[in-house]
Order: sequence, then structure tokens, then C-alpha cells
Amino acid sequence: MKTSDFYYYLPQELIAQKPLEDRSSSRLLVLDKETGEISHRVFKDIEEMLSPGDCIVINNTKVIPARLIGERKNTGARVEILLLKRIDKDRWETLVYPGKKAKPGNIIVFGQGLLEAEICEVINGGNRIVRFSYEGVFEELLDKLGQMPLPPYITESLKDKSRYQTVYAKNDGSAAAPTAGLHFTEELLERLRAKGVRIAELTLHVGLGTFRPVKTENIDDHIMHSEYFELEKSQADIINETKKNGNRVVVIGTTSCRTLESIADENGVLREKSGTTDIFIYPGYKFRIVDNLITNFHLPESTLLMLVSALAGKENIMRAYDQAIKMGYRFFSFGDAMFIKGR
Repeated sequence: MKTSDFYYYLPQELIAQKPLEDRSSSRLLVLDKETGEISHRVFKDIEEMLSPGDCIVINNTKVIPARLIGERKNTGARVEILLLKRIDKDRWETLVYPGKKAKPGNIIVFGQGLLEAEICEVINGGNRIVRFSYEGVFEELLDKLGQMPLPPYITESLKDKSRYQTVYAKNDGSAAAPTAGLHFTEELLERLRAKGVRIAELTLHVGLGTFRPVKTENIDDHIMHSEYFELEKSQADIINETKKNGNRVVVIGTTSCRTLESIADENGVLREKSGTTDIFIYPGYKFRIVDNLITNFHLPESTLLMLVSALAGKENIMRAYDQAIKMGYRFFSFGDAMFIKGR
């Protein structure tokens, strides 16, 4: 299967640049993966579409303000660092721009010296390992000096950092938001709980590899990035019990989907686990646990578009995307949502 099989044309004006004032007022395209039937709702209508005993699975990761803009200590030239993965207390794997001049030994200064970063080494793919030096608490300095690492297709600035966080975000570590969860409000979650819908949590720290396009001609040749995940026993038990009782598990976002599929055994049973996953889900993949998925609309030729095509069928997905474009849906991180409905 070729990467070009997952191309579609998206008018630039449909790329959402700002979040809606009311998170839950986004549009919701509902796709029945068995029949291919499509309907159109508002996201808050998800309350009507879930039943007592059902369970939603959310990713409680929290985006860190991972974009730092500073200057080279010896020249004053502008340098941007994007934090990708913490290695230990003060060392991080990063992207540095411009990268060609970011050589080991270079010092980059942020906040007029409140924070400094030394380039330690260049690793595979051109990423840099940097060591930070500072006084005080790193997380407090990062919150003061850092910016939210918005995707490159969002060109407008974000005034309120909280709008690129889910309302249930709590575990620091992501370089990008699990955007399907951005549609939930505290009020909507409370109404779901009152209705008898259970909520299970997991953590997957989203890496910037989620934005990287597939560059290989054949998708089998693509090397997937790895991301850290955690699932506690109590949360695994909620999901297992829901399935055992014959109720639906509705997974919120491709990050939650990838985590569950990485952990589930051949019988679709989950257990407590933490680690890293580089699972690549594309058409032909046999799902172990996920039947129902709430997700946003994804970039052409992306691994996320391939994942939803594996779940709902490529023809169904491309037809749904075509209809969404014709109806003016908002796409990508701050855009509208899709509910892929299984049983």
C-alpha cells in the first residue's frame, strides 16, 4: 500500500487556527464503520450517544511549554529549541533551529540568562542532546519562558495556553496535545458521569513524530516514532469490566487507541503496564480492543489517517473526509471531530 493512497486535497481555509470559545460546540461527524452511514451532530451530543455502563478512555497527558526561543551566547543569533524527551534531570533530547550551526559546546541563553542550554551531542535524525543549567526549579522557569509547541500548520499565536490542554490534563510530558480530548468540558464530563458512563484514564506522552509526514513511498517502509505510556491496574480493570459486561468502550483519540492496542493481549484483555510503544497501525491491522473512536480530522498521508482507515475502512474514511470538506468542517488540532462508531 502506497503513501499516496492516503492523499486528499484540503483547502487552506479549513485548517482551524483558533479553538472555539465553547470546546463542546465543535461539529461531530458520526461514521458507522459497519454500514458506512454518515450523520452530522454537535460534539456535546455525545452525551445522547453513550449509554449507562459505557466507558470512555481518555489520555491525561499534559503538554509542557516546550518551545524555547533564545540566542547564541557568543553571537546573539536567534535560536529555537523544542523539547522532545527528558533523558534525566537536566538533559533533554531536542530539536534545534537553525540546526546546522548548533554544534556540541555551543551555549544558548534564554530569559537574559535565567536559563542556559549547552549542546552536548548530535544524534540520529539530527536531534540534539542538550544540558540545561539554571537556578531554582526547571519546571517553573519553563512555564515562565516557554511557549506551547503548536503544530506548524497553526500560524496564529495562542493567547491562553490552557486552550491547548485538555481539561483533564495532569501528567506533564507531551510535546503536543491529544487533540480529540480538547472537545470535552468539565460540565460535559460531569453529565456523562451522572448518566453512568465510566471514565478510564491512561497516559501517553505525545511526541512531535505525530506531525511528521510519511516520506516513504510504501507505508511498510515507514519507521514509527516511539512514545512513553502508562496504564494503571485500576484503569485497566474499568475497561476490562466494561467489555465483559457487554458495554461499549469509546476511545478518545489516536493516542489512547495506540496505547490500548499496544497493551491488549490476543483476547483483548488489558493489564497494568508502562513503557514505550512504536506501534504503527494501518489498513490490514487487526484491532484487539478498539471498536469505537473519537478523533479529529488528520493530515493527508499521515500515520493518523492510516490508523483511522484501518479502523473504519479506507473507502469509508476518504468518503467521510470528502463530505466534511464539502460541508466546511474545521480540520486538524483545533478543528472538528469524528466519531467512528462500531457496535
